[in-house]
Amino acid sequence: MFSYIRGRLTEANENQVTLETGGIGYSITVSGNTASKLPLPGTDTMLFLYLQVREDEVGLYGFINREEKEMFLKLIQISGIGPKAAVGILSGMTPDKLAIAIVTADVKAISRIKGVGKKTAERMVLELKEKLAAEDIEFYGSSDEPGGLMQDAINALRTLGLTQAEAVKAVEPAMKEASTLEDVIRNALRRINS
Repeated sequence: MFSYIRGRLTEANENQVTLETGGIGYSITVSGNTASKLPLPGTDTMLFLYLQVREDEVGLYGFINREEKEMFLKLIQISGIGPKAAVGILSGMTPDKLAIAIVTADVKAISRIKGVGKKTAERMVLELKEKLAAEDIEFYGSSDEPGGLMQDAINALRTLGLTQAEAVKAVEPAMKEASTLEDVIRNALRRINS
């Protein structure tokens, strides 16, 4: 129903902000990630929105960018993860790092997020790994960072004609066995050719 809201930020707390537009102040739940990127109160800003309507509650959830909103929408499709839990997950890990953890099945990293147990982390990996691997995920960072190294290896394999899903599937185990880009690519190619 709502795509985004633009207005003056009048109040900002850890997970709740008030945005005024058209003389109305909207109370919006946000992740810690979004809250940390908001400007100072009194400044105009824009948030992407998700509206939750239930019998006993109506809630607005705001996101600093489309990527965070898309990850939120994927998370709430998982059984047992509602909007509040999804916001909590996104407060503990940025969408790009969460995507990397899910695609690489890093249950331990996901379990470190406050409120996420091992079973929930495993369910997230099980239900989202293939969806995220099949998409053209953009991992940010340089080759000096774990996510950047993985993305560089995936990009290299994609230039050789592999699909995103094939490249991710080959690079995941290769990342555990190597620390340089060349070694990751070499190990991934060995797995593909064996």
